[in-house]
Amino acid sequence: MVKQSYSAGDIVKVTTTDEVVEGMILPRPDILEGDFLVLKLSSGYNIGIDEKKIKKVEVTKKYSAPNQKKKKLSYKKGLSNVSVISAGGTISSKVDYRTGGTVADYTAEDFVEMMPELENLANIKAIKSLNIMSEDMNNTHWEKIAKDIQKELNSDADGVVLSQGTDTLQYSAAALSFFFHDVKKPIIITASQRSIDRGSSDAYQNLVCAINAAANLNGAGVYVCMHANSSDDYCYLIKASKVRKMHTSRRDAFRPINTSASAEVYMDKKIKVVKSDFNKRDNKSKTKLHLFFEEKIGFIQANPLIDSKLIDFFVENKYKGLVISGTGLGHIPLEGKNSVRKSLENARKKGLVVVIASQCLYGRVNPYVYSNARELLFNFDLIYAEDMLPETAFVKLGWVLGQTKDYNKVKELMLTSIAGEINKNLDDESFLY
Repeated sequence: MVKQSYSAGDIVKVTTTDEVVEGMILPRPDILEGDFLVLKLSSGYNIGIDEKKIKKVEVTKKYSAPNQKKKKLSYKKGLSNVSVISAGGTISSKVDYRTGGTVADYTAEDFVEMMPELENLANIKAIKSLNIMSEDMNNTHWEKIAKDIQKELNSDADGVVLSQGTDTLQYSAAALSFFFHDVKKPIIITASQRSIDRGSSDAYQNLVCAINAAANLNGAGVYVCMHANSSDDYCYLIKASKVRKMHTSRRDAFRPINTSASAEVYMDKKIKVVKSDFNKRDNKSKTKLHLFFEEKIGFIQANPLIDSKLIDFFVENKYKGLVISGTGLGHIPLEGKNSVRKSLENARKKGLVVVIASQCLYGRVNPYVYSNARELLFNFDLIYAEDMLPETAFVKLGWVLGQTKDYNKVKELMLTSIAGEINKNLDDESFLY
């Protein structure tokens, strides 16, 4: 094959060992096996050409995006300044119908053009931090996002909206909760289950409501703003340390766990506070960033066939901490062929910090009811994560170990509610259903 410079959208003439084909280059689908060049023919059909058969590719017309004049945004006195930071994901994606691919290239002008109501909610500034699917995120991405948020909040932003993918949003939300646990301005995380150019998209409402919260909430803190139900009534504002994705595709997939939503947020300036758990807003304060994070942490789920070698792995590879999502009140097998007793004993002797959460999600762990859990607590000195979500406990452990390696201090911090991740009591369980 003769190598030439070409890219998606270019019109090309391809000479193969069998024929000559003309068409427009499309982005290569990830599911396509092998090395193929994908073309859209003038007939409208798409074909894949094995690159081994290609002798020459000639570009007959380079693709250039249409030059569209965008309406310039004017600063409106009296409105809050909100920075919308994009980290990628479905909410930042739209289809380029010329190439068939998706792009993430929205500007503040794009947002206002699509959602004119934003002009009366806030002065918008759009910033691209990352362009990544959330399943590919890790702690280095959380740290990059956090630095971008801090920069905006310490400039002229009265609030920040972060948009990202939904798959690991609960991890990002938990991380930002601890990074900014004493923040005095709103940090609102939003996303969408369906891309912004689909008729059934939840992106419009989620984004408008998130900007409304960032601009007009009489309070501060890190929150997630997503559809409250399957209709387009309003969005829930949920404390970021108590949120979880509970459905693969529904628009109201994100729910508050072991708590209620903090507020109902509408697409106008209306915000109905349900639970006053906000920090006090202070637009003049400087935003601190508590960033240190230990990435050598593990996460496993207890099950009837658990292999104790899983725990050995983390010890042998010098991990600093491990969260085990236990059954029920926080149990893991200590008897029988799947006992992890010896491995757990060795792990604690080697200094591995082990935290127990519950895979039940709702309710709290309790090591005082059954003998196995009592043994884990008293003989192995494990840390029981109260009513924290397993994902939140995992992220919190990484953050705590980033602050200190002293076990007593780690235990103290893990059992202290730093970002609203632990409830004092769960007397009111009306939020379950």
